[in-house]
Amino acid sequence: MTVPQQRTTKPGAATYQDLLAELTQSMAELQTLREQAVEALTPAVQEMVRSGSRDIQRIEHTLDQLLDHACLPEGLALFKTLCRHYWTLDQHATASYINAYREMWDADDNETQEKP
Repeated sequence: MTVPQQRTTKPGAATYQDLLAELTQSMAELQTLREQAVEALTPAVQEMVRSGSRDIQRIEHTLDQLLDHACLPEGLALFKTLCRHYWTLDQHATASYINAYREMWDADDNETQEKP
């Protein structure tokens, strides 16, 4: 009498390929959301810079939002634009945002560049 082989995975358990496909889809959705956020923030940044806004709370709130999306080239460009404007108002606070960017996003770039 032979004993049936037991399954090593539960019925309905996702395979590696299924998980990878789900992750890829989630990453694509996140990318789309980031692109939409940058697009939505662009007019606000342009208006603040053009008008010479001195509204610190609005500038910092926008910088906080842009920091989350500075992994995209367009997001980074907006972040830098608003930082240049904010520099004229508060250099210390602007430096804090720049350091936050470096801690959040530059570490990945530096690790990649340091590998042979």
